[in-house]
Amino acid sequence: MPAAATGRHALHCADCLDLLPTLPEASVDVIVTSPPYNLGIGYSSYDDRKSEADYLDWMARVAAALRRVLRPDGSFFLNVSGSSSQPWLPFELIVRLRPLFALQNHIVWVKSIATADDAVGHFKPVPGERFLHRNHEHLFHLTQHGDVRLDRLAVGVPFKDKSNIARRGHTRDLRCRGDTWFVPYPTVRSRTQKFSHPGTFPIDLPRWCIRLHGKIAPVVLDPFAGTGTTLLAAGLEGGRGIGIEIDPDYVATARQRLAETTEAA
Repeated sequence: MPAAATGRHALHCADCLDLLPTLPEASVDVIVTSPPYNLGIGYSSYDDRKSEADYLDWMARVAAALRRVLRPDGSFFLNVSGSSSQPWLPFELIVRLRPLFALQNHIVWVKSIATADDAVGHFKPVPGERFLHRNHEHLFHLTQHGDVRLDRLAVGVPFKDKSNIARRGHTRDLRCRGDTWFVPYPTVRSRTQKFSHPGTFPIDLPRWCIRLHGKIAPVVLDPFAGTGTTLLAAGLEGGRGIGIEIDPDYVATARQRLAETTEAA
């Protein structure tokens, strides 16, 4: 199916393995994506229950196709998670991708955190008595050679101790955020508020990835575009998004979200 133009973005309803070979080589600055986790999640048009071997083979093929379209100085941010009963899967996957990419940063996306007697954010409760609640996911920052320079202060935070600004020779009141990112979900009370998609992420997650890469007006690709959050983030960060999504219902939702954002701009 031809791409639908939604403002400056392009959204394809297709299998990414079919569509990626048609994109120009070395044409993408940033990839931000969250593929199916193979945990039995209830997608509309995708069976999330492959054998582990088949899943890893499939993701390796996708990653090879992504490497071809990624610029030599590009960044690939891969959001994946395991489960209490399948904790090894993200690590098995990242080891499989080692021949294709360097793991430049491993960012822990914290969705809920408890400090002292307080808790902030949202998590999915884990029943039973064996496992702790899973409050985080993995965000692997992959590059071709591990030498991509980043704009770390674009997602920086102010110093707590202001004396560190001058004492350590900083030019402004910002320090590197580090590799733990607290990005909670907005509070929702129904599936429709998540656009009837079981695997959305908050828009700040792709926005921070795009900012960290530091390219002006980047071309941003999401090969598992879902309901279009990465494309929305690309637009908000001054970039152009390319989305690929196999499910026509999710594509329709993404187009609507992008159209509403364009109208509101």
